[in-house]
Amino acid sequence: MDINILLFDGFETLDAFGPVEILSKVGQYELNYYSINGGTVVSAQNTSIITKSIKDACKEGILVVPGGRGTRTLVNDMSFIEMLKNASEQSCYCLSVCTGSALLAATGLLNGRKATSNKKAFDWVTSINSNVDWIRNARWVVDGKYYTSSGVSAGMDMALGFIKDCFSEKEAVEIANHIEYIWNSDCNKDMFT
Repeated sequence: MDINILLFDGFETLDAFGPVEILSKVGQYELNYYSINGGTVVSAQNTSIITKSIKDACKEGILVVPGGRGTRTLVNDMSFIEMLKNASEQSCYCLSVCTGSALLAATGLLNGRKATSNKKAFDWVTSINSNVDWIRNARWVVDGKYYTSSGVSAGMDMALGFIKDCFSEKEAVEIANHIEYIWNSDCNKDMFT
């Protein structure tokens, strides 16, 4: 499967590249960076990334949706939300970090599902869609093919949890050790709640 990272202006850099660092350690994945129309996208930290149009994305794979300041306006951009909905439905797995879950919630794909988000933005995120079973006290939440995580660095914990679920705990621990990261492996324990 490809790892498809969906970027937009104002995305949080670690939301995207923390999971990328971890997911890229498993197997022979191709990393792809997409945006709605392709071209240069600039993160909240002023990092410029050249992307391809999401229309060119491989339909199968792992879709990673970061959060960040850019989500505040994108939740009301119906062309973006429709594109995200299509890409999410076609992906094998969809992993969102931080306020990326607000974007997923806006698609309706999380209706009736459990999800979480950044605790500092939790009230705003949960206001986007009350049909989601929002879990405040969670580092990350898994419901079907949808993984949602709390804020920023929680995306790395979630990515390791995804590796554990799809491969093995041993592999997740080896990756965490390789990158010298202390993994919070308990998805129900979020010290920032």
